[in-house]
Amino acid sequence: MGAITLNELTDRLATLSYPVSLETVDRKLGDTTLQLADGETTIGETLELVGTDRFDSENELESELFGALPRNAVGEPYQSEGEG
Repeated sequence: MGAITLNELTDRLATLSYPVSLETVDRKLGDTTLQLADGETTIGETLELVGTDRFDSENELESELFGALPRNAVGEPYQSEGEG
């Protein structure tokens, strides 16, 4: 399905119809590679770490995915986007 960065994730999640099951997300997007600050993972691998099997909205799914990623996946720990 190709590789995307985290800031492209929202656009990819917008292609789904909500509510959506974890199984459907995995079937449609599971092979998509997420390029992280410290490597990469797939949406499918990340879905294995979430605590629900249904998502009522795009925001809920995105929140669950981001919550399942390691803290250093998005950059330097404890550093906001504007710092540096």
